[in-house]
Amino acid sequence: MPTKNPRINVVLKKPLFTTIKSLANRNKVSLSSQVEVLLTEALETLEDVGLSKIADLRNHSFDRKTALSHERFWKAVSKDSIH
Repeated sequence: MPTKNPRINVVLKKPLFTTIKSLANRNKVSLSSQVEVLLTEALETLEDVGLSKIADLRNHSFDRKTALSHERFWKAVSKDSIH
């Protein structure tokens, strides 16, 4: 039966294939589903690392004296918002 989802063909080394196959068997899912889960988790981790780097850069330049308080921020936002 044809699928609407795009496909990717990947060649794996035997130990990696065996590990993924074991995970799929343990989780009672197809190889394809297991690989999708692993790729999704890896991409989320990469995103987290990238956002963490941005946060670290912003944290180094943060100055409490010039930062808006919670109240001042929401006042500024509500003034500029259209209700």
